[in-house]
Amino acid sequence: MKKLDKKDLRKGWLYWAMYHLSSMSFEKLEAHGFAHSMIPILNKLYKGNPEEYKKALKRHSVFYNTEPQSGSLVNGIVASLEEEKANGKEIDDEMFHSVKTGIMGPIAGIGDSTIQGIIIPILLTIGMGISSNGNPLGVFVYIIGYLAIILSLSYFLYFRGYHLGVNAVDGLIGANSERLRNAFSVLGTLVIGGLAASFVHLTTPLKIPNGDATIELQKTLDGFFPGLLSLLAVLFCWYLISKKKYSGTKVLLILVAFSIIGVLLHVF
Repeated sequence: MKKLDKKDLRKGWLYWAMYHLSSMSFEKLEAHGFAHSMIPILNKLYKGNPEEYKKALKRHSVFYNTEPQSGSLVNGIVASLEEEKANGKEIDDEMFHSVKTGIMGPIAGIGDSTIQGIIIPILLTIGMGISSNGNPLGVFVYIIGYLAIILSLSYFLYFRGYHLGVNAVDGLIGANSERLRNAFSVLGTLVIGGLAASFVHLTTPLKIPNGDATIELQKTLDGFFPGLLSLLAVLFCWYLISKKKYSGTKVLLILVAFSIIGVLLHVF
């Protein structure tokens, strides 16, 4: 019986982690990277059988595209299927294609929304907070934190895919994944909220006449809701980006315009 060991699987994962985007075209996208990642697996399973080896490389060289880090789950699943096929189980090429094309879309959606929409913004906010006063440590915190997270995630999902086979996808796009994404969303909201409270400062010098005295509007606002104007500024930006679908550049230009007008009118 042919059996993949951890050394074979680690090589397969490493080849994918290092070279998934090394050979790209609009015709096949990540197909060559996927085929390359299967070489250590196929070398072990089809040693002494060059014809099956060639067929396996060919079936893994068709169009393929997903988010690379979470997508390592697919590589693990396919390695498991190849092992079963090499041991005599009836698995045709169409089965491999169906698994890959059926899973790569949902996994790409999960990976993109989690990594690009949650993990990267959280790490950037932490890094920018550390480097706000010129401390270069924030850059290294981001780089090291990002690599540690995505490599650990990729490695875990690859082996998870191998051990669970086609059932592994349930753990990524099922109920458990929903709870995980909700937890990340809450964490992201807390981090970004803390960053906004620490680094967004909007005040007004307006003074309202009240008989012989004047009321300083900022002191009045701080008396019942400290940082209210800053919060409104953050919510305004969120509204433009989330609801009005404005780009970050357009929002920045709007803020610059408001700042100029506010300073000229002595409002801000």
